[in-house]
Amino acid sequence: QLQLVESGGGLVQPGGSLRLSCAASGFSFDTYLIGWFRQAPGKEREGVSCIGRRSNSTNYADSVKGRFTISRDNAKNTVYLQMNSLKPEDTAVYYCASDPGWYSNLCTLNIEARYESWGPGTQATVSS
Repeated sequence: QLQLVESGGGLVQPGGSLRLSCAASGFSFDTYLIGWFRQAPGKEREGVSCIGRRSNSTNYADSVKGRFTISRDNAKNTVYLQMNSLKPEDTAVYYCASDPGWYSNLCTLNIEARYESWGPGTQATVSS
């Protein structure tokens, strides 16, 4: 099971950018599918983006398409979430999570049970 730690959160003005990082430790990082999720106070956790074993296979929530970009650097055991054109509604704790890929080679944002390991989260606040 991977251990994951997020970083890169902070306070940014609307229209600004943040780059979140998800650093993994453990065996066989490059075999895992990685997802980014977020949760705002009083709301359910929602999927934001996920990436397959290779960087050219990605999915995004409709609310972030065109603004967020997920990528991975397997040599660094790290997944990134570049967040541009940020809006106040993007304010949340952002979590990364790993899916061992036993169920499908395609990552999904709709079945959280597939993600077996989660990081502690990093806070992103978008406010003027």
